[in-house]
Amino acid sequence: MSGSFTGSGFGGRRGGPGGNWSGTSAWEAMEQLRGQFERKVGARMGRGDVRAAVLVLLAEKPMHGYQLIQEIEERSGGAWKPSPGSVYPTLQLLADEGLIIATESNGRKTYSLTEEGQQAADAAAGQPAPWEASSTRDGGRASALPKAGIELAHAAAQVGRSGNPEQVKQAVAVLDEARRKLYSILAQD
Repeated sequence: MSGSFTGSGFGGRRGGPGGNWSGTSAWEAMEQLRGQFERKVGARMGRGDVRAAVLVLLAEKPMHGYQLIQEIEERSGGAWKPSPGSVYPTLQLLADEGLIIATESNGRKTYSLTEEGQQAADAAAGQPAPWEASSTRDGGRASALPKAGIELAHAAAQVGRSGNPEQVKQAVAVLDEARRKLYSILAQD
């Protein structure tokens, strides 16, 4: 893109004469912003939450580790996807405590609750599932705001890649206004 626009706040970089941004610089800045939002999407949950989630799911049916990860992600609406590095040690810990057992079939371990594990799951049955509790603890911030930011960054990057200079100038004005409005929300308290 051959146009440029003026602006500030995109990664602290300025391009072109007099502090003007080249379209490429704007696109790079929006891609950087989008990447930052994407890294922040998804709740970071504690060990106790992974443990509780595993017990809840295994109370429904036996599953292998990857199924547990997928099921948690699905039930949380994509807001929480525990890593294998948190699920598999939790499974080992639960097995060491005698709450679950693993059976191997076709090279894959499937986990199920023991009688003690079922009692532990039953004791927690009245509480909200961890993937439900995470969205209520933070008022939805773990997923709604970053996702909206990602969508905004995608749209801005598209204008940066495909828009003419006037469209880019209009997009910058919209983004500047959105930034001011977001800060005014915080100032309302």
